[in-house]
Amino acid sequence: MSTAPSTTQVLSLYREFLRNATKFNNYNFKNYFIRRSRDAFNSGKTLKTQEEITNAYTKAQQELEVLKRQSLISRLYSFEKLVVEPLNGSHKK
Repeated sequence: MSTAPSTTQVLSLYREFLRNATKFNNYNFKNYFIRRSRDAFNSGKTLKTQEEITNAYTKAQQELEVLKRQSLISRLYSFEKLVVEPLNGSHKK
């Protein structure tokens, strides 16, 4: 049986999720996956047993691979900017 991942490994996985979520070109997809990543890792705080933690970590690694593929596909297509998005990439008032 494998050991539970360390805190450093979990944080690294979380950062990788956020990095890949921000690579989406579409504003709605980008914000959805950022929110989804935060919610998933916050719900993981309640896991107690080593087996639960290991299973959740393994599942998250698999989901990260899917997220990486989808963000790559998203970058192949361009989308028009939405009204809520700044046109030049920065928001200044």
